[in-house]
Amino acid sequence: MSATLTSPKLTAPVSPTRRPRRKTAYRTFRAVMLVLVVVAFIAPLLWMLLASFKTNVDIHDTSKSFFFTPVLSNYSEVLGNDNYGQYVFNSFWIALWATVIALILGVPAAYAMSRFNMQKSASVVLMARIIPGISLLVPWYYVFANLGWIGGYGVLILSHMFVLIPISVYIMMSFFDSLPMELEEAALVDGLTPIGAFVRILLPLSVPGIATAAILSFIFSWNNFMFALVLSGANTKTLPVAVFDFVSYASVDWGAIMAAAVIMTLPIIVIALFAQKYIVSGLTAGATKG
Repeated sequence: MSATLTSPKLTAPVSPTRRPRRKTAYRTFRAVMLVLVVVAFIAPLLWMLLASFKTNVDIHDTSKSFFFTPVLSNYSEVLGNDNYGQYVFNSFWIALWATVIALILGVPAAYAMSRFNMQKSASVVLMARIIPGISLLVPWYYVFANLGWIGGYGVLILSHMFVLIPISVYIMMSFFDSLPMELEEAALVDGLTPIGAFVRILLPLSVPGIATAAILSFIFSWNNFMFALVLSGANTKTLPVAVFDFVSYASVDWGAIMAAAVIMTLPIIVIALFAQKYIVSGLTAGATKG
């Protein structure tokens, strides 16, 4: 009997030039997508900045989108308002205290929910982010009006708690989940109480997460328009509501609105640029857990 020999199938070798081509195509695709994303985010800000130096006629003239004679009358109109300094103080004061109170309540709550696996309680707190804030304005106005709180700082700070506490809890829960339990166990062995371990060990390690929650909470409170429009008074009006004053029944002063928007947005951009490393580290704290 003669044995039949079968030769193994030979596969064509992969060309060494294919992989560099694939990498080049991927890098090109990634660069194009990054440019598109950056343009999508930067274009509205650029339009707002350019429009703040235009007259209302130039804003509606598409031929003067980039080439026009800049004017400073919009900024002089906004900054010339005698109450503008009060509006800035109101926005800062409300955002500051709303952020501080949200952190005081949200950070310990996030720690308890993380360490004791209180997932149902966490879901209830986070559901506040799903409920539209406008659905609560009428009940809030009715309750606060009967209490005589409408137009004060306290009612605005309390209304912001509805959003700021869930933000703080959501961010800090992910951060506490990423911290090992061995740190607390070692602190307890050294004689610290659970509260002492939380204050002396975990809080210093949680600074990036706390900074992230504080920055995002401050930005939301600073930019909030809807709550302040209904619940604020003449002496507690914030910057977003003050911008709305340039809208009248007969016309809209787009130049002044854009100038006010630039002034209102500039502090937030500066804060975000200087604190971006805390924001990134805080938002990605729990991404590698497990």
